[in-house]
Amino acid sequence: MDISNILRQLAISALPILIAITFHEVSHGFVANKLGDPTAKFLGRLTLNPIAHIDLIGTIIMPFMLFVFTGGQFVFGYAKPVPINPMNFRNPRRDMAISAAAGPITNVILAVISLLILKFLIIPASVLLPENISTSFFTPLSMMFTSSVIVNVVLAAFNLIPIPPLDGGRVLVGLLPHKHAVSYSRIEPFGFIIVVILIATGIADYFVGPLVNLFLALLRLF
Repeated sequence: MDISNILRQLAISALPILIAITFHEVSHGFVANKLGDPTAKFLGRLTLNPIAHIDLIGTIIMPFMLFVFTGGQFVFGYAKPVPINPMNFRNPRRDMAISAAAGPITNVILAVISLLILKFLIIPASVLLPENISTSFFTPLSMMFTSSVIVNVVLAAFNLIPIPPLDGGRVLVGLLPHKHAVSYSRIEPFGFIIVVILIATGIADYFVGPLVNLFLALLRLF
C-alpha cells in the first residue's frame, strides 16, 4: 500500500474511529452513573468531545504505526479508559458487568445506524443526483459510513474477548459464580499482555473473526 492510499484510508477511517471509541467510552460511564457510580461524571468523562477520551499512544501513535507498517492489514489501539468505581454500585459484580457490556452494545448500535443511513439515505441519493455530485460527495461519504460499520463491528467483537480488563472479561467475571469470578479476575493485571500475545500469535482471530462475521450477518437483516 503506497502513501497516497494510506492517507486516503486514514482520511476515510479517522472520523468513524473517533466516533466509535468516544461513544464506546461514554457509554461505560453513562451506564455506571445510572447504576450509582458518578466517578466518570465528576471527572468530566461523560462528554462526546473525543479529546477527553484520546490516549496519545493507544489512540494515535500505536494504530498509525501499525497501519503504516502492516499496509492497513492490522490495526490495534485503545482509548483512555473511563474510570469506574465498583464500590459505588449496589451490586458491584453485576453492575460492573452491565457497565462493561454497554461499550460493545453501543458499537453494535452505531454499526446498525451507519448501515441504515448508508442504505436508505446515501445510496438512494447518490443514484438520484447527477454523477459528478455523486462521485465527489456521496462516494467518499459512502466509504466513510461503510468504514463506520466495519470499525464498530470489529471494536465490539474485539472488546468481547473474555480477558479482563477487556469488556468481555468483565462481563464474564460478573456471570461466573463468586469463587470462580474472584480467581479469574486475578489475571486482570496481566490481561493486556495476554491480549497482545493472542493478537500476535493469531489466536485472537479465532474469537474475533467468527464474532465479526456473526455481527455482519445480523446486520444484513437491516
